Amino acid sequence: MTTTHGYAPVNGLEMYYEVHGTGAPLVLIHGSFSGIGTSFGRLLPHLAKNRQVIAVELQGHGRTADIDRPLTIPHLADDVAALLRHLDVGQADVLGYSLGAGITLELARRHPELTRKLVLVSLAHAESGFNPGLLEGMSALEPAHLEGSPFHQEYLDTAPNPQDFPTLVAKVKRMTEENPYWSAEAVRSVQTPVLTVIGDSDIVRPEHAAEMFRLFGGGVAGDVAGLPNSRLAVLPGTTHVTVVHRADLLAPMVEEFLDAPVTQND
Repeated sequence: MTTTHGYAPVNGLEMYYEVHGTGAPLVLIHGSFSGIGTSFGRLLPHLAKNRQVIAVELQGHGRTADIDRPLTIPHLADDVAALLRHLDVGQADVLGYSLGAGITLELARRHPELTRKLVLVSLAHAESGFNPGLLEGMSALEPAHLEGSPFHQEYLDTAPNPQDFPTLVAKVKRMTEENPYWSAEAVRSVQTPVLTVIGDSDIVRPEHAAEMFRLFGGGVAGDVAGLPNSRLAVLPGTTHVTVVHRADLLAPMVEEFLDAPVTQND
């Protein structure tokens, strides 16, 4: 399997990326506090068997050093868009996890010409989509709470400035507190086919995932109306942290969704 890596100069960042495999491009965008390894270490090898997987590390995460700029989902989406243009990727499928799913949705809204299909893993488009207490817990998070975790260890192992971990925690907390989310109309405006994925014990409520599925055009009587281009998957026995570890379930679903033809049911 072909593997390359490098840094791209985008929007004031030296943004780290890896390219695995060959074929149609699939971009992977990790979650908060995470990097390529902790988010996609188990899933990436499966997806790269038949695709060119482009895995990125966002501002202040992993091997991409922080800059004097707040973390915001629009900024991070524009960074990914700039990276794709730097790599001369005309259009790609995009899989985002947690924070990365929000960036994926925003990328499709801001740069629709770059996205073909989306896989949104563990995304809430509104604050009400989270299970009770989750956001309050994030506001109380301190760097010491993550010490010894796989996310902290990955940061220590890969970050160019390992001492900056408290800064990352502070910036992620501020981004979470100031996140404007997306209206139902904004979600509905995305014309790209979407596979919405959560774990059945995720931080996102199952009812909210079903609501998003409907906004993307799903939730119809397929035998009558035809199967929609968007899909919904709830992985059994799966938490927020482990949803991207379930490569046994997730990889076949993603591959089948990405390979499926787009039908005109509207």
